[in-house]
Amino acid sequence: MPHLNLPASKRVRQWRVLDLISAAFFGLVFLFFMLVFTPAGDSLAASGRQTLLLSASADPRQRLHVAAAIEAGQQSRVIDACPADTAADHMPCEDPRLNSQLSREMNYYRERHCPPLETSPLCLVPPPKGYKVPVQWPESLHKIWHSNMPYNKIADRKGHQGWMKLDGPHFIFPGGGTMFPDGAEQYIEKLGQYIPMNGGILRTALDMGCGVASFGGYLLAQNILTMSFAPRDSHKSQIQFALERGVPAFVAMLGTRRLPFPAFGFDLVHCSRCLIPFTAYNASYFIEVDRLLRPGGYLVISGPPVQWPKQDKEWSDLQAVARALCYELIAVDGNTVIWKKPAVEMCLPNQNEFGLDLCDDSDDPSFAWYFKLKKCITRMSSVKGEYAIGTIPKWPERLTASPPRSTVLKNGADVYEADTKRWVRRVAHYKNSLKIKLGTPAVRNVMDMNAFFGGFAAALNSDPVWVMNVVPSHKPITLDAIFDRGLIGVYHDWCEPFSTYPRTYDLIHATSIESLIKDPASGRNRCSLLDLMVELDRILRPEGTVVVRDTPEVIEKVARVVRAVRWKPTIYNKEPESHGREKILVATKTFWKS
Repeated sequence: MPHLNLPASKRVRQWRVLDLISAAFFGLVFLFFMLVFTPAGDSLAASGRQTLLLSASADPRQRLHVAAAIEAGQQSRVIDACPADTAADHMPCEDPRLNSQLSREMNYYRERHCPPLETSPLCLVPPPKGYKVPVQWPESLHKIWHSNMPYNKIADRKGHQGWMKLDGPHFIFPGGGTMFPDGAEQYIEKLGQYIPMNGGILRTALDMGCGVASFGGYLLAQNILTMSFAPRDSHKSQIQFALERGVPAFVAMLGTRRLPFPAFGFDLVHCSRCLIPFTAYNASYFIEVDRLLRPGGYLVISGPPVQWPKQDKEWSDLQAVARALCYELIAVDGNTVIWKKPAVEMCLPNQNEFGLDLCDDSDDPSFAWYFKLKKCITRMSSVKGEYAIGTIPKWPERLTASPPRSTVLKNGADVYEADTKRWVRRVAHYKNSLKIKLGTPAVRNVMDMNAFFGGFAAALNSDPVWVMNVVPSHKPITLDAIFDRGLIGVYHDWCEPFSTYPRTYDLIHATSIESLIKDPASGRNRCSLLDLMVELDRILRPEGTVVVRDTPEVIEKVARVVRAVRWKPTIYNKEPESHGREKILVATKTFWKS
């Protein structure tokens, strides 16, 4: 065969093409090894999964179309599971990947920051591998399944202080804390030397920076109901551990905004090494504590700066703020200080080094949903009624006595009394006719999404449960009356995710569920029932129960939606004594795995 002589220019072009093909081939081989054998592949794969997950809901119109079709029964779609490796402890409004980009001034980046609903993944959070039905109360106070929250960080770092330890298949909780390594019971007994911890004088408490909430857990023996809170931080899932134990807890950060509680709701406020700089920013954080603390209530701070090495200035400033507000110093015991708030406005904080003054009469101290901290002292006279310690009834009489602040509505006392009787009948119907597991060890953590005066929670008082009473932010402010009854709760907008970890409630109750997502002015939905049910699925434990009361039309719509989130619904008639057209839906979350 004759030899083919190509021109030199063509031979050069031919070799360039071969070089490019070879380079591309070896580049692909290199990329393959990178993806398979290095962490970069895991990161890229996770990123790709998230993109695919978001693509179904990236278009708001598509999201609305899917929700409307499911609610109308035109589509029988089942919502997909979120990626298991990225969603086990998913909290949309406390996502450190998003919040880390925000300002650190006054811990703004650690507060709630919710992504736009239309950009949030429309998926169901699966349980972690090996998840089991939680240990039941009261045994859960002392041990939980390790597989339900396989996070060893707190046990490794705080085990020597008695927070928690790994013991075979369980985490166990000896009851200790950083400032009480010998146990919460001994610490509470010490506080009892200075504070009336029993006898019903104190009922509601706030534990700031609570860790795994052993302080609040052991206060239950004194009939003191504690709202424990901490931010999502380096101590991974501390609030999730608290809730898995069956102790009331909530994810929150004292930063630039008021905490979502009413004024003068807590009889006792406690900080055990919570590391809150109470005197910083012109004592803004002490002022917020003062807003929350009931007149005649007690403030306990253990740990720095109280008689702490190298913190003399901070300790001196803390005492100066307390004096400016006329707090009575009860005791300084080691690194623990106890103050009592005056029951009446004894003095005006006009002359003090912090420039503190009283708020004007236009301030409503119970507005606390996305409400910026104020640098003024809440006037006790701004809230009418006899609600100070010593004048408000003791527990348990407080539960049924007409709350002094129920006058928020016209004929408030009459409405309150009727509401209380109504919920006694309704809860009896739930237990006797609907076979809901209230009153059994299967139900411990309960939420009432539309609590009003807390009648549902009050009717459960004899059950081994605690109830998170939620007052929607766009409804009448009745949360103060709930606290006056000796119950606890928060403000919330149900078109946003709730500040808790996945799988933290056994039973969720809702009356007039569609009103929770409607704009009160226009009557239009601000979000969809599907979005709301996906959020409830996130916070409900597997095999948990949801109870919904509403009109037959709404109940039918809710039934279609709950099937889309893999729940099993049953519709019942209301109790015979009730008037109106209500139906009751009872749905059980199935125990599925991705």
